[in-house]
Amino acid sequence: MERRGPGTGGPHGRRMPEKPKNLKKALHQLIAYLRPQLPVFWTAIAFALIGSVLSIFGPSQISRMTDLIKNGLSTGIDMKAMAGVGILMIMIYLGSALSIYLQSYLLAGFNQKLSKRMRGEISGKINRLPLSYFNFHETGDVLSRMTNDVDTIGMSLSNSLASIITSAAQFVGCLLMMFLTNWILALVSILSTFLAMVLMIIIMAHSQKYFSARQKNLGALNGYIEEMYTGHGLIRTLNAEKSVKAQFDSLNQDVRTANYKSQFFARLMQPIMNLVGNLGYVAVCVIGAVLTINGSISFGVITAFMIYVRMIENPVRQISQAMTNMQSAAAASERVFEFLGEEELSDESGKAEKHHDVKGTVVFDHVKFAYPDKPDEVIIHDFSVSVKPGQKVAIVGPTGAGKTTLVNLLMRFYETIGGEIRIDGVKTTDMTREAVHDCFGMVLQDTWLFEGTVRENLVYNTPDVTDEQMKAACKACGIHSFIKMLPNGYDTVLSDNTAISAGQKQLMTIARAMIQNSPMLILDEATSSVDTRTEQLTQKAMDHLTENRTSFVIAHRLSTIRNADIILVIRDGDIVEQGDHESLLAKNGFYASLYNSQFEAV
Repeated sequence: MERRGPGTGGPHGRRMPEKPKNLKKALHQLIAYLRPQLPVFWTAIAFALIGSVLSIFGPSQISRMTDLIKNGLSTGIDMKAMAGVGILMIMIYLGSALSIYLQSYLLAGFNQKLSKRMRGEISGKINRLPLSYFNFHETGDVLSRMTNDVDTIGMSLSNSLASIITSAAQFVGCLLMMFLTNWILALVSILSTFLAMVLMIIIMAHSQKYFSARQKNLGALNGYIEEMYTGHGLIRTLNAEKSVKAQFDSLNQDVRTANYKSQFFARLMQPIMNLVGNLGYVAVCVIGAVLTINGSISFGVITAFMIYVRMIENPVRQISQAMTNMQSAAAASERVFEFLGEEELSDESGKAEKHHDVKGTVVFDHVKFAYPDKPDEVIIHDFSVSVKPGQKVAIVGPTGAGKTTLVNLLMRFYETIGGEIRIDGVKTTDMTREAVHDCFGMVLQDTWLFEGTVRENLVYNTPDVTDEQMKAACKACGIHSFIKMLPNGYDTVLSDNTAISAGQKQLMTIARAMIQNSPMLILDEATSSVDTRTEQLTQKAMDHLTENRTSFVIAHRLSTIRNADIILVIRDGDIVEQGDHESLLAKNGFYASLYNSQFEAV
């Protein structure tokens, strides 16, 4: 499905140029982002280090126990000394286990707080982004950043950072203990470990691009799924299931390929670590046997080194796995911080936060506009009109003429590149966007009802509304009787399974605008979803709604705006005609041709 831009028919799904990938920068941003939570993180790391250090002393005690057993085979084993070593080992391993538990507990809280904070900032960012951002980015991709990418960051960090630090500490501690025990066997172990680390670095360097591709392709897939789910009725009507499935299969294959390759390289590290570790075992056994025969070391030293080789292999394996997770975190962080770094709406802290006693005078003064991504392609060239309080202004013209764009400029969803718009003599650019929005009630062509009760949908974001006011608006729109027939009346929960027609949804949004009771009104194709009979009822309700209010009505059905005080006829971004219905018909110009063509088509 093609998604259209507001007012001009520009492609809505068009992609903005992608920013260059910089995973190193993303990691630096992530580390800076973690600064407020570092006390908890470092406390967890401290417990992890304590647990790792305690576990290092285990093999030395096993070496002592082995020598006690070997020496006591002929003279008798010293059970008192054995008991002392055993108790010491129990205390060491219990202390290590307790420290690791505390580390895991703290990191679990660290992960959840990080995810909560990051999602909160993304949610706040959405409200500060200009409308143009969402014209060029799929909703599903934004949702993927808030869900998949944030989860990837949280899980990767909680599983990786602690592992990297504690494994490094365990690695260094093991090396130190190995050199203190026997430097020859220590060098043999280091050689095999160094080989494993070189192979790990080579694999990581080659696999990073697949982790980035996985996150990007997953976002694209989620965006496509969201778009197709929204339009599934139209897809089935047009028998487009095969083409949609083919596109889905293509995007899904991209995700599979990137995921397969990234996971392949991630899993490749494990057998390589095992191979190198086993080679280390062989080397320690062979060289240790020679040194034992020569009398350089005792048999207990070989036993200790066998454990040390396993212990030094585990940190390398954990570091390799942690670095794989950090690659995923880096790719996800890049997407999250790219979103958080998008240009926001300008700061308006010094502007008027409320426009009191709005009369409804609206002036467009030589307005010019071009979309931000194409500043050289001017859509509205030189638009001027003055609207008096209480007048009903109809905006008509062919598709792509700029009708909805004018409304978007009036609401400051977009900014002009020339000229100005004034409400009661005050420039809209001197008012906060919220103050401008408070001046208008809106009924759009695309109805929006959320999952909640009918009452909640009708009084949405309008405090202190009485039941009498709500019911009066519904009666004026002709939906009170329909609502009373619902299972729970005004307390019926609206969902995808609730049987409500498109026309009834549209009437609810008109009732919502009545309840809002704003001083001015914008109706963008508000009757497009209703039948002819319902249109007549809706038209009476809208006449009542627009009474004594400055209102702007965008309509393709020209029969609905005959009673407008001013009809603005727009063509290619300019007003080509203006006047009331009768005077424009008398001119026999562009408006007359539009009006007559609709009836000829019928």
